[in-house]
Amino acid sequence: MSYTLQYGQIWPYLPRLFDGAWIALQIAVLAFCGGLAIGTACAAVKSFGPRWLTRIVNVYVVFFTNTPQLVQIYFLYFALPDTGVLLSSFAAVLIGMTLNAGAYLTEIQRAGFESRRVSEMEAAEVLGFSRLQQIRYVILPHMARVLFPPLSNHFIIMTLGTSMAAVFGVEELTGQAFNINSLTFRSIEIFSVTALFYVALTLAASVLLAAIGRYVFRARTGLI
Repeated sequence: MSYTLQYGQIWPYLPRLFDGAWIALQIAVLAFCGGLAIGTACAAVKSFGPRWLTRIVNVYVVFFTNTPQLVQIYFLYFALPDTGVLLSSFAAVLIGMTLNAGAYLTEIQRAGFESRRVSEMEAAEVLGFSRLQQIRYVILPHMARVLFPPLSNHFIIMTLGTSMAAVFGVEELTGQAFNINSLTFRSIEIFSVTALFYVALTLAASVLLAAIGRYVFRARTGLI
């Protein structure tokens, strides 16, 4: 069996792959920022909150870290309409990835809360800081520096995870590859080019995050 590579048939579709990469990046950024906000709030609850609220957060974290992300999005997109809640494919993917990221980032950021320096906390108490002021001015700046490398790694993983959006018809990078493949039937060419797009996307994100880590937080991400 012989197969002749014909990348020339793929070039006219490159703009569609760029559009798909842009959508994938939007999903990753929005879901990560949402997950970061959820994770910060839940980590604060687990570190300082009342026991009843901590139990609710624990149930959320256990559920979302012990079920497949694809099943979670399937539930949002296919099961919720039975209750009258209709979500677009983009919204279902975005909400599912945000909730999943929030659960994982809760555990990551809880480690940051626990790494706070006792001497700094004692100094904040002596100065009369409230609990919220301690979190705002003492704990969060310390966490930003300590947690920047693992958070950067999680963002890269989420960027690659946006490919599952294609299952729900979102025309992100993989979704565009499916569409182009159905038009050209050049599977080797289109998916090899798509893989290179993902490599370029994650490398660009790694370079940007590494630059932020070095010049803003004075930390090495280990990504590049």
